Amino acid sequence: MNNRPVRWLPLLFCWAWTLAAGQAQEPNETAVPSHSLPAWQRERPTAAVLSDSIWVNRFADALETDRDSFTPSTRTVERGRWIAESSYSFIDHRRVYETHSFPELLLRFGWLERVELRLGFNYEVGGGGDPNSAFAQTESNEESTLERAHRLLYGFKAALTEQRGGLPESSVILQGFTPTGGPDTDTQFMSAYVFGWTMANKWKLDAALRYNTSALEEDDFGIWASSVVLRIPLGERWAVHGEYVGFFSQGKAEDFVKHLFTPGVHFLATPDVEVGVRLGWGLNDQTDRFFCNVGIGWRF
Repeated sequence: MNNRPVRWLPLLFCWAWTLAAGQAQEPNETAVPSHSLPAWQRERPTAAVLSDSIWVNRFADALETDRDSFTPSTRTVERGRWIAESSYSFIDHRRVYETHSFPELLLRFGWLERVELRLGFNYEVGGGGDPNSAFAQTESNEESTLERAHRLLYGFKAALTEQRGGLPESSVILQGFTPTGGPDTDTQFMSAYVFGWTMANKWKLDAALRYNTSALEEDDFGIWASSVVLRIPLGERWAVHGEYVGFFSQGKAEDFVKHLFTPGVHFLATPDVEVGVRLGWGLNDQTDRFFCNVGIGWRF
């Protein structure tokens, strides 16, 4: 039996349905006068409804900061615009003094369509560095000493791909860190590859792989860092996330492996202003006990 006509039936049906729908949307000169329609059909949107609609649409292109999680955003700043990010971190180490880190300032400027320039500054006081900021990871000295350090950050971020089907949105970050005070004197470098997908329900799954150079006294080594974060919007302004972060030393005299779990919550005060809080707990004995980070991002 020849099944070819049967195969074409669905296509014919779809074509007929599309044609009918298109004709139904065309203006009808003989339409029923509006005064004969029910009141609910004649009613126009009120000013309040229009205002709410405009307000909701304002958040469709809200800023995305790099500070709201350890995993940076996959997006770059729009050309000609700035994003200023700043935060304070408290880190409870297991064997040395606690650390206070501020202002973790990061200025991002959209230089080209897909490239942003980055400049930042940070000050830390305590027994070790802040491994969860945009600044270089510095290791804690096992001796009970209180140290003060500040450093300058500089570099760029470039968008690589846009999300298309299974292809993720992605970008790359290259940064340098030069001490401007404290016991460290060597410039360190960091590179990161960030990629992720936005799902149909607006959930966002991002991941990152970092490598940066580091040093502790005469010991020079590298640190690999992998992270994955799931961001879940709660309406137009609120969002929560859950994140895993792992640090793995390479070439260190005494290698380490660190695992953290870091949840957070974020609020868009306006489409250009974001505030957020992150918490974190170490999942093994080599990791800091706890950290807390609160910060703000402003696009202008």
